[in-house]
Amino acid sequence: MRITASVARIVAALMLLCAPALAQRRGSPGDFDFYVLALSWSPGFCDLEGDRKGRGQCDSGSGAGFVLHGLWPQYERGYPSDCGFGQQPSRIAMEAARGVYPDLGLARYEWRKHGTCSGLSPQGYFNAARDALRQVQIPSGFSRLRGEQRMTPMAIERAFVAANPGLRADMIGVSCQRGVLQEVRICLDRNLKGFRMCPEVGRRDCRAPEISVPAPR
Repeated sequence: MRITASVARIVAALMLLCAPALAQRRGSPGDFDFYVLALSWSPGFCDLEGDRKGRGQCDSGSGAGFVLHGLWPQYERGYPSDCGFGQQPSRIAMEAARGVYPDLGLARYEWRKHGTCSGLSPQGYFNAARDALRQVQIPSGFSRLRGEQRMTPMAIERAFVAANPGLRADMIGVSCQRGVLQEVRICLDRNLKGFRMCPEVGRRDCRAPEISVPAPR
């Protein structure tokens, strides 16, 4: 009996550990607390993986800097994903995504993984992503880079805070990979009316003391 009870306790513990992960993988459309606007630093993405994927934004002379990665519904802790049931964006909806995302394949992926959790139609979600993107001012210094720069994650955050009235350090995060700037994540309220605090996003900040910021191509 002691063995059976021990096994039962182990199984129960494993179920508790798995519950948060399951909550992050499947949610209900429209059930979330706020949005994260993820802005990918295109030169960093291209150096890390975009070149081998043959993305057009990585072509020489494209000049792409910060581009939209996605608009992600979030919980205060964790996030929902894949909330849809096979609904595909129409051709009209995809036209709404054109010029918002650097690649329409990315737009379809983002709709499937994140947009289905927004409670919006595909066209409504892509329009919301466009509206969110317009709310954020990219610091001018990033468009004037000539050659690779070395920056601290905090300096990148401060540049965005300075360029965007109402944005604070506890409303933004910087992500890096292998010592290269990957993206900036900015938190917006679920009505896309303003910035908001997001402690969990900050906890996932890049921990490197200094990172590479490759120049646009």
